[in-house]
Amino acid sequence: MGSFKYAFRDAARLIFRHWGLSFLTLITSMAVFYLIGASVLLVLNTRHIVGVLEGELSIQAYLAPEAASQDVALKASAIRHVTKVKIITSEMAMERLRQRLGSRQSEALALLGENPLPSSLEIWVDRASSVSEVARELSLYSEIQDVVYAGNLAEKLSKFSRFAGQFSLAVLLVAVTASAVVLFNTIRIAVYSKEEEIGIMLMVGATPAFVALPFVVQGVLLGGVGSLGASGLLAVSYSGILERLKDLLPFLPFLEPSILLAQLGVILVGAGATVSLVASLVAVETFTRRAMKPL
Repeated sequence: MGSFKYAFRDAARLIFRHWGLSFLTLITSMAVFYLIGASVLLVLNTRHIVGVLEGELSIQAYLAPEAASQDVALKASAIRHVTKVKIITSEMAMERLRQRLGSRQSEALALLGENPLPSSLEIWVDRASSVSEVARELSLYSEIQDVVYAGNLAEKLSKFSRFAGQFSLAVLLVAVTASAVVLFNTIRIAVYSKEEEIGIMLMVGATPAFVALPFVVQGVLLGGVGSLGASGLLAVSYSGILERLKDLLPFLPFLEPSILLAQLGVILVGAGATVSLVASLVAVETFTRRAMKPL
């Protein structure tokens, strides 16, 4: 218990002794973990939107007049990546058309006489990247006259989802590396400022762990508080940005901030403390190993 009291007291003394550097480290840590959190939110929202839109993407396969719709539907259900098949009869298609046209314009449909709309299949797939593959296979069926699908939209959704994931990973690696380097240098400067005192402590029998503890606590405090501040800033800014986006793009299903931001905050604080712990241990271990070498 005494060692921990000493460690926290000495860590606070180190932070205030180098208050300028500590403040800079805190701001850097906050900015870095805010960037990490923002990139994670971007990817989560992108994947959520893509997932919802993928669920609404369907292929329309128009059947030949003599085709047995039940048999074709069974064949289509067996295609890889197909999740759901629905038969749309010519009567159902006409009713849909009437609803889209409205009461006034739908009266003109009576002039057509016999229903000219063919029966069709509505086919849903598991993800956007599978739409083109399934559509090509359907077009080979002799019972199907035409296949209509949003091919460009499906491909763009798939590409955007992959890009968002790769971009987020790149941002994550750069941000974590930057945070670790800044914290490492902060702890190293703090260690060098107490070089003589640490040397004496090691000479009189202090263990490397006892010597390192205040510096490790200093690093974890700076990294943890910085990531905690980033979580709070992220919660405020995300809520504000989300309201703007809902006004501009009301048709897109964004993730609500309720539980999401709390979970992300816990992860960011844990990541900040972990990165700080590792950077601090490396900085102190490098110095103490060199200090303990015999002259």
